[in-house]
Amino acid sequence: MKTLVRLAAAIALLCCLTAGAQEGDEKAAVQKFVDSLHFRSGTVAIDAAHATLNLTSEFRFLDAHDAQRVLHDLWGNPPDSDVLGMLIPAGAALTDEKNSWVVVISYSDDGHVSDSEASTLDYDKLLRDMQRDALDSKAEREQQGYPAIEIVGWAAPPHYDAASNKLYWARELNFAGAREHTLNYDIRVLGRGGYLSFNAVADMHQLAMVKERMPQVLDMAEFDAGQRYADFNSSTDKIAAYGIGALVAGAIAAKAGLFAKLLVLLFAFKKVVIVGFLAVAAAVRKFFKRGER
Repeated sequence: MKTLVRLAAAIALLCCLTAGAQEGDEKAAVQKFVDSLHFRSGTVAIDAAHATLNLTSEFRFLDAHDAQRVLHDLWGNPPDSDVLGMLIPAGAALTDEKNSWVVVISYSDDGHVSDSEASTLDYDKLLRDMQRDALDSKAEREQQGYPAIEIVGWAAPPHYDAASNKLYWARELNFAGAREHTLNYDIRVLGRGGYLSFNAVADMHQLAMVKERMPQVLDMAEFDAGQRYADFNSSTDKIAAYGIGALVAGAIAAKAGLFAKLLVLLFAFKKVVIVGFLAVAAAVRKFFKRGER
């Protein structure tokens, strides 16, 4: 009996030592990945969107290539070539599981988005429609291997600034199996031929901080001369087939299947997916079997 007890203790000790060594290897692999990224500061041109970011010291920028690497290779999201960059708060490293959050940048050139309905939209009704659509998409999402999503409500109701042609809102999301609700904070900067999209993704406990920092993002982003909202020429420019209400509801994303193109769908699991990446570095195991996912 004593021999069996000693053997069990030895096995347990070996498992602990192996796990500790593995964790160290995994952390080293992630740090090596992060060290390979090229962070930028100052003035950044986003040529594909005809726009410029004048970064403050509060944020760093990753270009399209590195941003897509983070989303796909580090956090396990599907590849998305529409991503043009990423903003990372200077005080929240990508490896900081508790405090990390990012702002993903993309651009739509579907045409000039009319803001004529901005003052008359019923955002409460819009919220109910979005909640119903999310419920209707539950089976399809699960069939595709994605977690079901519930739109809990507005974390910050939509607001449109007609002077700067900038729209923002925030949703509280609940992903099936997630330990915490997710904050999805959106900004749309309207331009002559489309709009810039800034999607901040964080946990709900970071709401106050994100709400405080996102106005800086609003101020940093501007379309280049000749590409601003006021430069629209109705006789020559394309007009989008949707308005501001569709931007908030995510109707544009529905063209590829409801919520299929909304990056936030898997970002909610960024902390779990980071763990998954670590496991991949060690041998790709257990990640897809996690009960919490």
